[in-house]
Amino acid sequence: MTEVMLHIYDVTNSGSDNTNNTIVQINRIFKDGIGLGGIFHSAVQVYGEDEWSFGFCEQGTGVFSCPASKNPMYTYRECIVLGKTNLSKFKVNQILRELSREWPGNCYDLLSKNCNHFCNEFCERLGVPKLPGWVNRFANAGDTAVEIAETTAVRFRQAKTEIVTASKVAYRFLAGIASNNNNTPGSPDSPGGVNRNSPRFQQPSWFKNLVAAGAKPSTSTTLENGDDHSHKPQLQKQESEVACIPAHE
Repeated sequence: MTEVMLHIYDVTNSGSDNTNNTIVQINRIFKDGIGLGGIFHSAVQVYGEDEWSFGFCEQGTGVFSCPASKNPMYTYRECIVLGKTNLSKFKVNQILRELSREWPGNCYDLLSKNCNHFCNEFCERLGVPKLPGWVNRFANAGDTAVEIAETTAVRFRQAKTEIVTASKVAYRFLAGIASNNNNTPGSPDSPGGVNRNSPRFQQPSWFKNLVAAGAKPSTSTTLENGDDHSHKPQLQKQESEVACIPAHE
């Protein structure tokens, strides 16, 4: 059995001294001060003097090695012994070859597939505990926030579609009730209707306007009491004309 060690660095490869110093201060406050986490790079050492990690490259594998605790791109912070593996050196080398094929450099993602995710995968195959939660907490929190935002957007679109569909169904239902009430014999709105005791859908004025928005204008004026006076002047005129026709002898 041999020890598996985790080497942790502050990520200080931005190319700007101000940015690098800010990251170091963030790590001191959030990790050293309150134990929450920070912005870290990690690598695993097992069998030998090299550490293994993962990073971005346009072609080929993203898995690489360098002398333990000597990565020149970052600022070294600390070493944590994760446990011991009972795998042989030959088996460990076989695992590294498999990981090299499975982790191409162009699949690197800061939130979902970074060096810390690789180290977790490597440790799992070695049979030792994974990284402490604080090492990759910021990336996990960011990845979770993105996932929640995407899920919320999908659910919002679904809810919007369901609301529109339900509104259409409700409108058709209420319009059908209004149409049936208007055409039911004996209803107060029917010509000559006098049945005041039958149940009736009470339409508010806005709903009447909504239902009648597409209706054609009527050619006659019908009063609510059922009496139709639209033809009376014409009948009276015809009666007077008939009265003026001279009788044939």
